[in-house]
Amino acid sequence: MSKPTLEIQLQTLPHQPGVYQYFDANDKILYVGKAKDLKKRVSSYFTKNHDYGKTKVLVKKIVTIKHIVVETETDALLLENNLIKKYQPRYNVLLKDDKSYPWICIKKERFPRVFSTRRVFKDGSEYFGPYTSMKTVKTLLDLIKGLYLLRTCNYDLAQDKIDAGKFRVCLEYHLGNCKGPCEGYQSEEDYHQNIAAIREILKGNFKDSLSQFKQQMRAHAEAMQFEDAQRIKDKMDILQNYQAKSTVVNPKISNVDVFSIISDEGYGYVNFLQLSYGSIIRSHTLEIKKKLDETDEELLQLAITEIRQRFNSTSREVYVPFEVDLGEDIKVSTPKLGDKKRILELSERNAKYYRMERFKQVKITDPDRHVNRIMAQMKADLRLNEEPTHIECFDNSNIQGTNPVAACVVFKNGKPSKKDYRHFNIKTVVGADDFASMEEVVYRRYKRLLEEEQPLPQLIIIDGGKGQLSSAMKSLELLNLRGKIAIIGIAKRLEELFYPDDPIPLYLDKKSETLKIIQQLRNEAHRFGIEHHRNRRSKGALSTELELISGIGEQSIVELMTQFKTIKKISNATFEELESVIGASRAKKILDFYNK
Repeated sequence: MSKPTLEIQLQTLPHQPGVYQYFDANDKILYVGKAKDLKKRVSSYFTKNHDYGKTKVLVKKIVTIKHIVVETETDALLLENNLIKKYQPRYNVLLKDDKSYPWICIKKERFPRVFSTRRVFKDGSEYFGPYTSMKTVKTLLDLIKGLYLLRTCNYDLAQDKIDAGKFRVCLEYHLGNCKGPCEGYQSEEDYHQNIAAIREILKGNFKDSLSQFKQQMRAHAEAMQFEDAQRIKDKMDILQNYQAKSTVVNPKISNVDVFSIISDEGYGYVNFLQLSYGSIIRSHTLEIKKKLDETDEELLQLAITEIRQRFNSTSREVYVPFEVDLGEDIKVSTPKLGDKKRILELSERNAKYYRMERFKQVKITDPDRHVNRIMAQMKADLRLNEEPTHIECFDNSNIQGTNPVAACVVFKNGKPSKKDYRHFNIKTVVGADDFASMEEVVYRRYKRLLEEEQPLPQLIIIDGGKGQLSSAMKSLELLNLRGKIAIIGIAKRLEELFYPDDPIPLYLDKKSETLKIIQQLRNEAHRFGIEHHRNRRSKGALSTELELISGIGEQSIVELMTQFKTIKKISNATFEELESVIGASRAKKILDFYNK
């Protein structure tokens, strides 16, 4: 039996929440998605004009549509997440399921041990975590060890075995790290009081332990047991110090998950903070590789489901930067001010720092991906039609109208291409006329590239405001290049970016990578131009003096400057010193010139 056509498959989809799966001609899964209304969502793929190239390719490959109807949108979100992780479809964002996170286990035993583990067994034991770093686990275990005396042995401490005297206390007992339940020196009730306190600490609740220690300290002090009182006070200090480091907001904010997202053209970065009694007990950032034109809302919704599953979160409230639909069982809040807003901003900072660290790592390990991301970002920020892999920047340089010059620096793939830098001596302009000078050098530069059939840049940057930009545009019009090359001007005062025929400048974020690259281009053009201008001024200084002396040629001037370095030293030199460099005849001419 042949497969029904796509049109028939679309017509038979239900108006119900569920998950849809796309397959190609070889029955290979291409994409998994969720929907409030399966028929409306799936039909939209085949009725919309998709701007994003990969979405167009996906739609062309779809041969079969399968769907699973569920009760609620929350069920659809969970099912979508599980299917993506199971099948890893080509056009879905990448969600990696990492099961190697560390946990803290309170073992189900008569006298429970507390230890770290990376394996979770359904044996009735309590597991806290997973934690995103082993350092956090070790810190917590050191804190617990400093506060409470627990056994570290793995004996089966059944009451009949203890009564039969099968065990003997070990070195830990003699060192004061264990109360010796193996020989009946500590009761089960007393031991479990410590376990209850540890359980609350792992949840982030320090209040009960601090209150208990305070009572014990007072009791010891009233009984004149000052050493014991001091020992309890030391434990309180340890706990308060840890609490001070982990508490960042109002302690009333308890059992809340905080999520934020930062994204660019290719990736999304979702940070997760888990709060308990005002303390951050967990932090994790998930990197998501985009495959289609996913919005921040879609990425965040998917990431929240994935992270809450991965970390077994049971929090009934989440803080997010914008509304997302997580079903009826979870309260979604978008804080606007106060402690809640501050904790959301902290989460955003964590996402930004993670993104910056990844950029630095990728720049080293995968330079092509780094370049592609930068180019895509510049294309979006500057509203260009294509990625600016070849950029040229122009700058004029003259001081008090002397020796007017210009510089053109070239960046390829976001990096300086110094072999392509060019200097220009202004030929057709008299005096300090920046506008006319800019018009001349832009015309000369691109007239030559056209004549030599060299590749043209995707973007031209003019160091200056509207005036210099207009002058450059005149040259592009004369060469019939207007509209074929993107061109912008950057003004120095407020870093405004000007576009032709647009009176309103564009302002980029001061920290944006696009603006930093533009500033780097502008500064490099300025440096290169000043260097050339300085060289011309130096040659000008030589011509005003030494070249005025009859019989002293360019070769003699070079030899004299090499030996004496400055004009002043040449003018003060003796006949013998000059003779040793350029001979007696020329030495006499120089002495006669300066003696006059």
